[in-house]
Amino acid sequence: MSSAAPRPTLTLSADEARRIALRAQGLLGAPDRRGGVRGVLRHLGAVQLDTISVLARSHELIPYARLGAVGRPAVEAAYWGAGTTFEYWSHAACILPIEEWPLFSFRRRAFLARGHRWHRLQDAERSCAEVLDRLRTDGPLTATELGGAKAGGEWWDWSETKIAVEWLLDTGQVVCGERRSWKRVYDLAERAVPAALLDADPDDDACLRQLLHQSGVALGVATAKDLSDYHRLKSQQVTAALPDSGLVPVLVEGWGRAGAAATAWADPAALAAEPRGRHRTTLLSPFDSLVWDRARTERIFGLTHRLEAYTPKEKRQHGYFAMPLLTGGQLVGRVDPAREGRTLVARQVSLDSAKHLEALARALTEAASWVGCDGVRVERLHAEALRPALEGLLAAPAVG
Repeated sequence: MSSAAPRPTLTLSADEARRIALRAQGLLGAPDRRGGVRGVLRHLGAVQLDTISVLARSHELIPYARLGAVGRPAVEAAYWGAGTTFEYWSHAACILPIEEWPLFSFRRRAFLARGHRWHRLQDAERSCAEVLDRLRTDGPLTATELGGAKAGGEWWDWSETKIAVEWLLDTGQVVCGERRSWKRVYDLAERAVPAALLDADPDDDACLRQLLHQSGVALGVATAKDLSDYHRLKSQQVTAALPDSGLVPVLVEGWGRAGAAATAWADPAALAAEPRGRHRTTLLSPFDSLVWDRARTERIFGLTHRLEAYTPKEKRQHGYFAMPLLTGGQLVGRVDPAREGRTLVARQVSLDSAKHLEALARALTEAASWVGCDGVRVERLHAEALRPALEGLLAAPAVG
């Protein structure tokens, strides 16, 4: 492994870095419709899962933002039960391409070395053996089907069976490749993971180098901290792996303190051609990998964005599930959506400028159609003077 990183020889403007990041995330240029939902997942490397469902669940919103109104059943079919994905700990709980199974062996080994998760088993050997026997005999099962997920108390009061199967998931003996009614379906890794991937056993250094390279490709250009956040790697792991990751150092103007240039790392392929093409206009999930790193989002787009779902209602500034509005390669506002019957309700809308009204109306109309709504109602609007123009655009037969 190299002992030192090379010095940057290329300087990017903040605008160039922003456009490289957008293209890398699939939000600038023609979308890869032939690759479809699986192509989006393979390129991003991870799609975060979350329990909140407003317009749709977050993992559905990710391909929608890039591909447009792809059918929601097609999204689910691409993710679950096809033997092409697995769920594991990446940026958070994420859907991952099955090809990445070997790359997370470093994390599975780390769990084994620790010896337990935050829950502890009373009789680990017996409980794990019982779970494995059931899966071997009966095939893929949920925790409920295995005997129950809770011990009878609060949601975190897990049963011995739930603790055991999650430990087996953490350490790679069991895999989740499907969810039913939002419940994990567990199966034996030996049955669910292709043999060539299951038998691959890269050492920690190889795992980290490849994950770091994949993160760099998905981000386009990123600081070491950005790269660390993508799959939640430790800073020392990133520092050690960067020189041999295949990424190249660059300087990005405005990314440092007080607007100074800062060292970042770029995918060489992202530097080979200037980012061109059509910008996507869409609402983004707060868990979209374009914006899930709040510090990076503020640095690139100048938007300070926080998920307020767990903030007391009276203290929220932008709403329960405020979704950033992307248009023209910029984040220009937020919409906090909900659904009432066949109406998409924008409970709260903020917009940087009236010039983005048409983009807002287009994003709302497209999202409404995608989730089966035939109308849009705007409740709170940050600038009420804009309401007549916005409602006129929303009432028009076609927008944009």
